[in-house]
Amino acid sequence: MKIKELKKRPSIDQNKNLTNTYSQFDKLLIELKKKELPEEIVKFVNDGIEQINAVSESNKELRIQIKKSQSSILKLIEKKLKLVTKNHYKNTWLALGMVAFGIPLGVAFGTILGSMAFLAAGLPIGLAMGIAVGQGMDKKAFEEGRQLNLEIKH
Repeated sequence: MKIKELKKRPSIDQNKNLTNTYSQFDKLLIELKKKELPEEIVKFVNDGIEQINAVSESNKELRIQIKKSQSSILKLIEKKLKLVTKNHYKNTWLALGMVAFGIPLGVAFGTILGSMAFLAAGLPIGLAMGIAVGQGMDKKAFEEGRQLNLEIKH
């Protein structure tokens, strides 16, 4: 089973955001076509493409459907195949680092120094730690061939 094609929509050329979203999804499909995917995933991807192709010419509805389909496809291929996009882990761990490392460090600083004003000092440290962890995981995914040559820009 092959991955279907997106319907060509010349009417979206006037909307820059929609054009970017549409081309990003198209690039995702190109990258997925390069991989050997199980039938169930190809069927899921094709269902998402059919939903996008079924949307009328409403730009807002089309953009929402593209983002929804793209998100669900990316979650599925990450869960089932461990395939991720460029900087996936860095973007995920950026926020996790602030929560998992930054807040506890800030509380520790505040307690040790006697002022909870130092709580915010832990956040940039946690941010840097999260980025470092995420970049390490992205590098590992690249070396293992689990990284798609695509960066998702929201």
